[in-house]
Amino acid sequence: MIDSRVKFRHLQTFVEVARQKSVMKAAELLYVSQPAVTKTIRELEEALGVSVFERDGRGIKITRYGEVFLRYAGAALTALRQGIDSVSQEYSGNAPPVRVGALPTVSTRIMPQAMALFLKEETGSRIKIVTGENAVLLEQLRVGDLDLVVGRLAAPEKMTGFSFEHLYSEQVVFTVRAGHPLLAAGQSIFAGIGAYPVLMPTRASIIRPFVEQFLIANGIATLPNQIETVSDSFGRAFVRSSDAVWIISAGVVAGDIADGKLAALPIDTSETRGPVGLTIRADAVPSLPLSILMQTIREAANDVLRHQ
Repeated sequence: MIDSRVKFRHLQTFVEVARQKSVMKAAELLYVSQPAVTKTIRELEEALGVSVFERDGRGIKITRYGEVFLRYAGAALTALRQGIDSVSQEYSGNAPPVRVGALPTVSTRIMPQAMALFLKEETGSRIKIVTGENAVLLEQLRVGDLDLVVGRLAAPEKMTGFSFEHLYSEQVVFTVRAGHPLLAAGQSIFAGIGAYPVLMPTRASIIRPFVEQFLIANGIATLPNQIETVSDSFGRAFVRSSDAVWIISAGVVAGDIADGKLAALPIDTSETRGPVGLTIRADAVPSLPLSILMQTIREAANDVLRHQ
């Protein structure tokens, strides 16, 4: 029997506090007072018989028991949302929405073609595509705010409760504007790269460890003119108008390089290759529109493989 003391508001409040790592921020998003959030969490802990949060300096952090419960609370809220969407579909004739998180590497290379194929199926489903850092997208997937994440495979400790389907592998490239001085023959790229601004993936991005290891292996411990960003629009504009070097996943700039607007420095970066694919909750049952979208993403990825 499910403990009757655990209500929907307990799960919703718990998941939001876990997401925000703050009672104050959760209260703002839930449109309730901070004392009300604190009381709801206390009621949940009394029902469970364990603490789900603990103090961490001036803030809070989730406990090990809370981490375990978050998997199931997120799944419960996801199932409830899917149920509501299904009923709404029956009543209004609309298909359930599909919410996708896409890393920049697939937002420009895979998703446009996949969406064109998906729209031809005329499912009537509403589509939401968001782009961000891998850790943020996976957290949204875990708590049920996303149905699918398309991008690089995360570290093993980040994949608990998830299922990953490999589509293809991709490596990092060092990209510059056409005519950049480092493209000149006979010049040592690694010896000269420190003289230029370098756009690096942020520390929370999934490719950052690969990039750091590659640079260290090639004798570069620090870069004095470093800019951290995950914005492909800023990176593209800045590199085109300056002598900056952009270290980024190949898929983000594949079109720019093919068009001759940007160029890849002649560096062998094959050791930075990593798997790109589909990540869903291991306990999720994809809706029909989501299943169709996943299939169109597979088809778009196969097209990328054929042209590599």
